Amino acid sequence: MSLTMRRAELDDINALCGLMEALSGQAISPEQMLNRLKFVAESKVDSLFVCEEDSQIVGLLGFRIRENLEEMSRYGEISAIVVDPDDRRRGVGRFMMDYAEKLAKERGCKGTWLVSGLGREKEAHKFYKQLGYQITGRRFVKPFS
Repeated sequence: MSLTMRRAELDDINALCGLMEALSGQAISPEQMLNRLKFVAESKVDSLFVCEEDSQIVGLLGFRIRENLEEMSRYGEISAIVVDPDDRRRGVGRFMMDYAEKLAKERGCKGTWLVSGLGREKEAHKFYKQLGYQITGRRFVKPFS
């Protein structure tokens, strides 16, 4: 298996729609994905990457730099990560996590972190723990309607 990472491009929209649907469980239109790509392009801290095997997109990685004012440090945040369901359990997720950690180190970050939803303990949380990630808290959200 020969995997590579590169920045997501406009030509990737269809593959990205499928990956985002696999991540969220909800369909996403090409127009919605285009808006996400524009959002990332305009951001100073966000990046979106694809993982390829033989020019076929098999995964997606969202990455951003987070500044921590408590200790005046930076962390690399894995803001999204998903592997195509047909390509899971082949090392693609681990490859993308390693890539995110490399990006964080290159940017002078103290470490990496991510948020993972409830109900994902059997697969995703187990995977993150195997990579050395620890559960350190809870996220509280108040949406504005």
